[in-house]
Amino acid sequence: MKLLSREQIENLAKFRSDSLLTTSFYFDASKTKLTKKEIKLSLKNLLNDNRNRLEAMKLSKVKRESLFQDLKRIQEYCDQNLNSYSHAGLAIFSCSEKKFWQVYDLVNSPKNLIIFDQNPYVRPLSAIINEYHRICVLTLDRKEAKWYDIFMGEISLCESREGDVPSKVKEGGWEGYESKRIERHIASRLRNHFNMAAKLTFDLYNAKKFDWLFLGCSDEFYKDLIPLFHPYLRKRLKGRIKVKPADSPSKILQQALPLKQKLKEQERNETLQDFVAELNKGGLAVSGLKNTLRRLNRGEVQTLLITRQFSKPGRYCEHCEFLFVDEAQCPSCQRKTTPQVDIIDEAVEAAIEKGSRVVHLLPPSGLQKYGDIGALLRYKT
Repeated sequence: MKLLSREQIENLAKFRSDSLLTTSFYFDASKTKLTKKEIKLSLKNLLNDNRNRLEAMKLSKVKRESLFQDLKRIQEYCDQNLNSYSHAGLAIFSCSEKKFWQVYDLVNSPKNLIIFDQNPYVRPLSAIINEYHRICVLTLDRKEAKWYDIFMGEISLCESREGDVPSKVKEGGWEGYESKRIERHIASRLRNHFNMAAKLTFDLYNAKKFDWLFLGCSDEFYKDLIPLFHPYLRKRLKGRIKVKPADSPSKILQQALPLKQKLKEQERNETLQDFVAELNKGGLAVSGLKNTLRRLNRGEVQTLLITRQFSKPGRYCEHCEFLFVDEAQCPSCQRKTTPQVDIIDEAVEAAIEKGSRVVHLLPPSGLQKYGDIGALLRYKT
């Protein structure tokens, strides 16, 4: 299935293999960068290296056999599908002993990686989803209105409505009364057209919960349409693009993507600036791994900021579900903590489960001088 939503990641992160281990497999399958021969060789090397790594791991017989079965099944799936595979990346999560198996088609190429851990390694999925916003594009003129959904680089038509608003007509008549009557009639039809467009846009927001709204219409229509939008829509209105309803979806997508990229970069910069400003004044922000995990454990994190590909081992308390850097014993319940391959991935999962926003920043960024990880807080205790 294609990776399309944060909900998919949240559901995946809920799986825990308890006494067993789960295999998380990420693979760059982009045929625009590699030939089929190179892809097959990369797969062979990745699986062989991890079979050798698995051989050297001190595991129970049941754990070892389950993981070897995972690798075997992944090999079989790739052998059957990679030749005709059309996506940039592939992610597979397997725990054979628990009969757990999920496959995700990715729009971006991930780093080739296999992780053996208690639960699925979802951080690369979170980073991909973090790159995309769901965008609604409304194109409007006198004749019609069309709504498009843009997500993960793809565009689809959601709705279309005929406007049937007459063009301005100059009529004769006694002292111009007939001309004024026609103008009033046209203005009334135009208001109805705008009201319909505003209402349907709000209905689409309630159904799809898009993040941003782009408009394609004339200056004349823009100033009359905006006051009719619900406050939720005005908050999500991020810009205008030079398109009209008669334009093709591909042209609309071509016009929308540069604006989307500009807004995304602006959003990252603003989040980082807010983080630094709060830190400097001793406000609602913390930096560094230990401090961030402490706040995350308390449920105080509103936005988790991480440098892309930053990774550290850590510890986890299964009883309290707390994350630590190096505490062998949980300070809260005094139980022994368990080692984790990548505590940053665990932090991403915890943030998602707690409803926190996760922002992945590409290096180099201002976050690196603060330990590659930090958080904006909801409150302080």
